[in-house]
Amino acid sequence: MQKLTIFALIGFVAQLMDGALGMGFGLSSSTILLSYGLAPAVASASIHMSQIATTAVSGFSHYKFGNVDKRLVMIIAVPGAISAFLGAAFLSYISGEFIRPYISIFLLSLGIYIILRFLSLSKKTHIKEKKSVNKRFLLPLGIAGGFLDSVGGGGWGPVNTPALLSHSGIAPRKVIGTVDTSEFLVTVSATAGFLIFLGHDQFSWLLISSFVIGGVIAAPIAAWLVKTLPSSVLGVLAGGFIILTNTRTLLSSIQISDSVLTFVYTSLFFGYLLIVVFSIRNHLRVKMVRKQA
Repeated sequence: MQKLTIFALIGFVAQLMDGALGMGFGLSSSTILLSYGLAPAVASASIHMSQIATTAVSGFSHYKFGNVDKRLVMIIAVPGAISAFLGAAFLSYISGEFIRPYISIFLLSLGIYIILRFLSLSKKTHIKEKKSVNKRFLLPLGIAGGFLDSVGGGGWGPVNTPALLSHSGIAPRKVIGTVDTSEFLVTVSATAGFLIFLGHDQFSWLLISSFVIGGVIAAPIAAWLVKTLPSSVLGVLAGGFIILTNTRTLLSSIQISDSVLTFVYTSLFFGYLLIVVFSIRNHLRVKMVRKQA
């Protein structure tokens, strides 16, 4: 019962983050599961199975709140679903112990990218609108996002959300809603791949049910909050969390003294706090400038 409650809480927070930012469920939950010692393939498979329910509720909620660009959904979802299936096949045949450090490096890199991306967004007082996105840009975007999502346990949002925010004139809330809605098809495809290549006995069903409970509760709340919460600050918080946890996973795989470990964690934690404060200050400054405009 205790594990059920803990994992349900993780699922709630992860989906709240994902629904408000357009990214975070897979990255944050896979980061935690890898630190618990789960094999990358099992962690990613269980996350994707639970996301079938959470992305369905999230997509429907975003649609009801008017946060979805219907034209873009299928354009990025179809190539993403195909590459997600291939990514599941690839991960299923790779040794967990071999690939674990590489997955942590990938997640760590995405955490840094998320922080830099949302820090840059927090400095902008005006975002120039552009014409609709070219399909030649969306096709490789969907392919990359789907493959990385399966291999890393998360990647669809971090690849697609920032790219669409920077290359289109779509409202940020519609970018987030569109990415979350299209993720349903990607998730179904990845899960089918894991079922075929891993087998149903490799799924952690306690974990899946817990994530579904927490995620389904959080999904409609996040779809509503996306219109009001400062995404720049939440993005920095999410990115920092991913960096801290995956640094722990990487350092645990090498032999270093406790004093060095303490120094690294302390430095990262205080650096994290400074970046969060900086992000909040930028958000308040931008808000003030907009009021004066």
